[in-house]
Amino acid sequence: MDLPVMPPVKPMLAKAVAKIPPGMQYEAKWDGFRAIVFRDGDEVVIGSRTGKPLTRYFPELVTAVRENLPPRCVIDGEIVVAYDGRLDFDRLGDRIHPADSRVRLLAERTPASLVAFDILAVGDDSLLSLPQSDRRTVLEAALSAAGPPVHLAPVTRDPAVAEEWFERYEGAGLDGVVAKPLGLPYRPDTRVMYKIKHERTADCVVAGYRLHRSGPVVGSLLLGLYDAGGVLQHVGVCSAFSERRRAELAEELEPLRVDVAGHPWAAWAHAEAHETARLPGTPSRWSGKKDRSWVALRPQRVCEVAYDHMEGDRFRHTTRFRRWRPDRAPESCTYAQLEEVVRYDLTEVLSAGGR
Repeated sequence: MDLPVMPPVKPMLAKAVAKIPPGMQYEAKWDGFRAIVFRDGDEVVIGSRTGKPLTRYFPELVTAVRENLPPRCVIDGEIVVAYDGRLDFDRLGDRIHPADSRVRLLAERTPASLVAFDILAVGDDSLLSLPQSDRRTVLEAALSAAGPPVHLAPVTRDPAVAEEWFERYEGAGLDGVVAKPLGLPYRPDTRVMYKIKHERTADCVVAGYRLHRSGPVVGSLLLGLYDAGGVLQHVGVCSAFSERRRAELAEELEPLRVDVAGHPWAAWAHAEAHETARLPGTPSRWSGKKDRSWVALRPQRVCEVAYDHMEGDRFRHTTRFRRWRPDRAPESCTYAQLEEVVRYDLTEVLSAGGR
């Protein structure tokens, strides 16, 4: 492979802001695996956000890249998996599997798509120094003849349209809007774009915590919600506390510590238990040999957390602590409090990229 921009390349990143800023290029924020795709003839490398290759996990995209992208190019985009008309991150995560036979099987059962939203090189030319608006023009020309599973991400310069996308596209599994300054050159591994994500709040039961790597202090709180059958399900974590606050939490929660044997999540260490309930320490190819042990607490305290959206019956991302809720009974913290998003057909989003 001999391209003007060579792997590995870490993608340009975005920083969170509260509102959609004016005077920019706006795109939907895709919920998948960020990928930099390098093609030099038949040679294809798909690099992850960290620079590690994803190529072997998506053989169907290697074929699609050869069929739909220019012979020599570098494309920035998102790998996504669609199911039942919306993005499905869990099924996308299943694609990262060590067995080649399983990878091939899943490539047929849950094929991935590539949503392209930037271009770093084409032919013999590096485009890193070009402004965002010019790179978009080149990208549209490069993908003018592309077809599924390669898609051109829809864009607009109208803030009103971006606001509409922010509200409507969440129903298709997308999680916000990205704003890009029109004159911005491509700056790898730098937060120079802006992301606007949905934020909601929920009252959750604090049923345990994990220790921080720095010592015997709280690293993250383990959150639970009661399902319709009255079973406490693990739905996510809350973290990002200051060093001082981590120590304070450990002292504050000490009276609630219990032996895990009598806890609602006592079966967490048994793999088969995860098949019928959502428990902390779920086996994952992402966690590897990471210690998943945790400190059990009596599920008596409730906290309010901010979250962006749900992935099935759990929080998609780490939540943000807002406050303790001493006025709430743990049993009142159910899934019923969560806002249900109006569904929106993903194909409508993808088809907009060509217009």
